[in-house]
Amino acid sequence: MDAFLKSFISLFVAIDVVGALPFLVGLTKSLSEKDRKNLIYRATISALVIGIVFIVAGRKIFEFLGITESDFKVAGGLLLLIFAIRDLLVTASHQGAPTPTKVGLVPIAIPLMMGPAALTTLMVGSDQFGMLTIVASLVLNLLIVLVLFLRANIILRWLGDDASDAFNKVFSLLMAAIGVMFVRSGIIEMIAK
Repeated sequence: MDAFLKSFISLFVAIDVVGALPFLVGLTKSLSEKDRKNLIYRATISALVIGIVFIVAGRKIFEFLGITESDFKVAGGLLLLIFAIRDLLVTASHQGAPTPTKVGLVPIAIPLMMGPAALTTLMVGSDQFGMLTIVASLVLNLLIVLVLFLRANIILRWLGDDASDAFNKVFSLLMAAIGVMFVRSGIIEMIAK
């Protein structure tokens, strides 16, 4: 249970669904309600498949390239730390959502649901917590993402922009701490070998 909670919280922080809500609303504002919901359902399924494929195939790619779990923990931890620092330093006024001409699975499934931070967390988490545990936390996190994305307009009206920005900063700070933990864990494993 402890491993599941740690993997769930790490992935929840990396996905940062509350921070992604304003982007989702901005990206899908030109879609009808039916099209928006269909896109969110398809994006959630795509994110799940991408996450599972990344968990399963990532190890094989690493073995082929000669990358160790410790290497990836340090690299993934540094990436999480960089993403967190970037998010902490960027102000809300600079975070406007892009306005692509066509909104589809990209950018909703990737990178809003399964961005680099989430993929890094999945990869490191599968080694640290076990594959079944990380898959279970991925499924639960994506169910939460699905529910919150489907209710994004209501949630943002209720929260307001300032509260949404505050949640985003708290999640970024937690992501930084998780990144440091991954780096520390990887370095300790390297030294122990």
